Amino acid sequence: MKKFAVVLAGCGVFDGAEITEAVLTLLAIDKAGASSQCFAPDVEQYHVIDHLLGKPAGEKRNVLTEAARITRGNIKPLSEFKASGFDALIFPGGFGAAKNLCSWAYEGDAAKVNPDVENAIRVMHEAGKPIGAMCIAPVILAILFKGAKLTTGQDPASEGFIEKKGNKYVQTDHAQVIIDPVHKLFTTPCYMLDATISQIAAGTENIVNEMMKMLIA
Repeated sequence: MKKFAVVLAGCGVFDGAEITEAVLTLLAIDKAGASSQCFAPDVEQYHVIDHLLGKPAGEKRNVLTEAARITRGNIKPLSEFKASGFDALIFPGGFGAAKNLCSWAYEGDAAKVNPDVENAIRVMHEAGKPIGAMCIAPVILAILFKGAKLTTGQDPASEGFIEKKGNKYVQTDHAQVIIDPVHKLFTTPCYMLDATISQIAAGTENIVNEMMKMLIA
């Protein structure tokens, strides 16, 4: 059975992992006949957003603790990740990917990647294993790779950043998956487009299934 490592950025679209994308990714992995283990960096969130009011809540929360809400507690610190235990690595979206997993949301072109996130991506890449990212999470890959084909759908801000970092941006519609066979990267837009939950389900299934094709080829 193939095993996916799923990296979450907290809990909630505006300051953590997008919950629908995270849950549907786990479902897609299970439906594909693979297993999963969730991880998150054990760090303080960049900030906490009151999702009802849409403004900062003025409190502090931990990314790993918050992500555990989605996984029923079955989650590990990303610092414990080892490439040898997994066949694939995937990042659901949510703006926590751009705030907690990297700093693109508030540092723009000077963005850096969380050290544990960078390590997980680099060791999987060096091992020749596929890496997936959805929604805004491809900006993480844009920081670490050059010459990669990536998508966030049709978003001008992230498109400009991805291309400025020396990568190729591909505009996409719902559930399309861009595959970079050289770097073994898989990206899909999900909620970077105005989407229904069914369209998100299609996107998560498509990216997982495309990664599985590479794993069993």
